[in-house]
Amino acid sequence: MYYGGRGIGFGWFDPTYLLLIAGALISLAASASLKSTFARYSKIPCASRITGRDTALRILQAAGIRDVQVTAVQGSLTDHYDPRNKTVSLSEPIFGHYSLAAVGVAAHECGHAMQHAENYAPLAIRSAIVPAANIGSTLSWPIFVAGLIFSLRPLVMAGIVLFSLAVLFQLVTLPVEFNASRRALAMLVQTGILGEEENKGARKVLTAAALTYVASLAASVLQLLRLIALANGGSRRDR
Repeated sequence: MYYGGRGIGFGWFDPTYLLLIAGALISLAASASLKSTFARYSKIPCASRITGRDTALRILQAAGIRDVQVTAVQGSLTDHYDPRNKTVSLSEPIFGHYSLAAVGVAAHECGHAMQHAENYAPLAIRSAIVPAANIGSTLSWPIFVAGLIFSLRPLVMAGIVLFSLAVLFQLVTLPVEFNASRRALAMLVQTGILGEEENKGARKVLTAAALTYVASLAASVLQLLRLIALANGGSRRDR
């Protein structure tokens, strides 16, 4: 966006696009790493020959959790735990397979169920801010752009605040995901599903998955910085 040399633009080039590009590259790199790591360890069977479904059931039982269901869901890497109906949903490559990747991902989702069962604070905080984060991610850009177009500073600031809510959600997500992985890896050894050496493979899968959340947060922070830069450039232009 060009502001006649008095803002943040230089001729036809808007340097804030560099923040956007950097965020995209970080996200793409993390996604590629996850897919590569997942593909590698999906081909390595665990010695116990236990599937993702049975892994989840055994871990839940060992943790004393008896009110959580384990179901199959379509897609790949669509695995998740839903605290609303207490369901661990495992994707097709996880549910019925006994690879190191399958048992690692299944155990991770059970880690979230364990968090929920003991009212793990970061998980409760994340669940509480979901509505605000959804509103922020949906309305932030339309409000921000409208504020720039009509030179309404309050709208510009409102857009930034709303986007910040989505960034906050991603920030709170990090301890939730890392903690779930730690619980998962401990339970895999404790229940005898994986040996110590096999657990290293599962750890690599879960680490690659966790890094996608770190990359997503980094990309969002860069996007937030871009919004702030654009807002400041627009403010200087209007003086």
